Amino acid sequence: MISMISMGEALTLGAITSLHCMGMCGPLALALPANKKASKFRHVLGRLVYNLGRAVTYACMGIFAGVLGKRIQLYDLQNTVSILFGVLLLASLFLSAKHMPAWVIRFFYKPIQQGLGRILKRGSIVGLFQIGLLNGLLPCGMVYAALALASLQTGAISGAVFMFLFGLGTLPLMFALSLGGLSLRAPKLQPVLNRIIPTVTFLVAVLLILRGLSLNIPFISPPDLSTAGGACCH
Repeated sequence: MISMISMGEALTLGAITSLHCMGMCGPLALALPANKKASKFRHVLGRLVYNLGRAVTYACMGIFAGVLGKRIQLYDLQNTVSILFGVLLLASLFLSAKHMPAWVIRFFYKPIQQGLGRILKRGSIVGLFQIGLLNGLLPCGMVYAALALASLQTGAISGAVFMFLFGLGTLPLMFALSLGGLSLRAPKLQPVLNRIIPTVTFLVAVLLILRGLSLNIPFISPPDLSTAGGACCH
């Protein structure tokens, strides 16, 4: 079962990530369809459902991350994989979107964009939820960093809970933005937002490497991940 500390980590990472989301997903959040005849309650509900759709997609990703983590635990490879993920995240800091393989853009990214384009024409609650689901699939370094931490959980349920909480952590700021908080995307904030993702990615990478090294540092680097119940913090 996921620990309270891991739950706190997921929510905190999500809250920090939401600052990055404002810059990357902000235009989509502000472009959400609105039914002029709908009540204010329905308008607010639609924006909430959109954001919950993202959290649901993250939770589904977390299922696979948790299953992978369980396999890693069975083979007693948690320390090695934790270090490997940390190194890969550090390496990702030196790669930009232009290094993304063409086949990924053609067969994955483009279809998602096209799907979003079609659904954006609708204003229903179901349509907004679908937009959120697809939004959660868009490439994002911070989501991958969260998945790396989720893979240190003890199974599918723990991984799903970790990623759902991560999604909930992004909800307050993104919910406010989707309601029309144009001021939240002020130009003066952009330089700060541009530094968020590399800084947090670096910190998560260092955390993963420290955990893998088993330096016996409370809450940061337990003696041995494999004997700590498989959770990322015990």
